[in-house]
Amino acid sequence: MKLEKTTNAYSLPGRSYDDACGAAHALDLVGERWALLVMRELMLGPLRFSDLRAALPGISANVLTQRLEGLEGIGALVRRRLPPPGAVQVYELTPWGYEAEPILQALGRWATRSPMHDPTLPLSPVSLMLSFRTMFDPVRADGFEARIGFRLGGEDYMVRIGKGRIEAARAPIENADAVFTGTAPAVAGAVYAGVPLAVLEADGALEVDGYRTIANRFVTLFPLPPKIQT
Repeated sequence: MKLEKTTNAYSLPGRSYDDACGAAHALDLVGERWALLVMRELMLGPLRFSDLRAALPGISANVLTQRLEGLEGIGALVRRRLPPPGAVQVYELTPWGYEAEPILQALGRWATRSPMHDPTLPLSPVSLMLSFRTMFDPVRADGFEARIGFRLGGEDYMVRIGKGRIEAARAPIENADAVFTGTAPAVAGAVYAGVPLAVLEADGALEVDGYRTIANRFVTLFPLPPKIQT
């Protein structure tokens, strides 16, 4: 029996693979360059166009506009205007758009095993927070409960750990047990490259306030998967 092609209000952003495989259709939807990274930056909540440009310095305004229109066209995000006094336009993922986080996590775990992965490249604060949600090891965090604040690029983020679970969000950092102030790459250096906090502080790359024992324990909770054997 020949299946009939369905039609709807959505539209693909580029050329189609014309392949019924779900993976092929996923690439139809978000396979354009920058599309998944735009979605990554929206995983912690809505952002303005200028916020997205700042988080993705390699993207042009024209390409960002195209990707936002494409993601809106497939139903992955919406545009809305904040109420006064903000009254600015923001871009926000739809519930279906937020469901893409496990895809980003799986890609991240898989790709970090590549010998070609360069952890010294630029890293956005949102990417850092998502990496915590991806690489968190509940076994290493056994018995550990803490609230860790981050001041990164003019934004505050809070990571909460307890009962083998982690939450990472853009949020006020009052009452944090420890606070990291600096850049996302500097924090990643401590967490993923094992650079001692004291070294980063001496270099002026990072400030750590609050309970030092909690900060030192925190940076050990995110082991990277082993590199592939070549």
